[in-house]
Parts: sequence; structure tokens; C-alpha cells
Amino acid sequence: MSIRSNSNRLLNPMAKQALDKFKLEVAENLNISDDYKSGYWGNLTSRECGSVGGEMVKRMINKYENNTTNGQKITSAK
Repeated sequence: MSIRSNSNRLLNPMAKQALDKFKLEVAENLNISDDYKSGYWGNLTSRECGSVGGEMVKRMINKYENNTTNGQKITSAK
């Protein structure tokens, strides 16, 4: 068995709180079960967690597209 390192590192560690808040906001908007409010997501189904993540990505892409069409400069983090 191999040991796998976690590749899900934030480029900006300060963004963790903002992303957690965003995740809770999306979960509430999708009306999934209230089990996530305790901070533990293990009681949710894969479908519920996937829908939260998918909606987050959808909203981030939408915001990016709106910002670029409105002429705002977007910098990529590298």
C-alpha cells in the first residue's frame, strides 16, 4: 500500500475560511440535510456533497466569466 500525499493545498491559506463559508452558503441554498451544520460532512450522501461542490465550481466560473466580460483584470495564482 502506498502513502499518498494530499494534493488539495490552497494556494492562499487565508482563503480557507472564505471557502468554508461559501460551502455552507451553497449547502443552505441547495436545501440539503442540516447534518453539515455541525461541521462534519460525513453523514451526508456522496450525491449531496457532490452537488455542493459542483454548485461551488459553477458559481466560481460564472463569477470569473462575468468579471472578465466586464473588463476587470483577473490574475492567476501560480
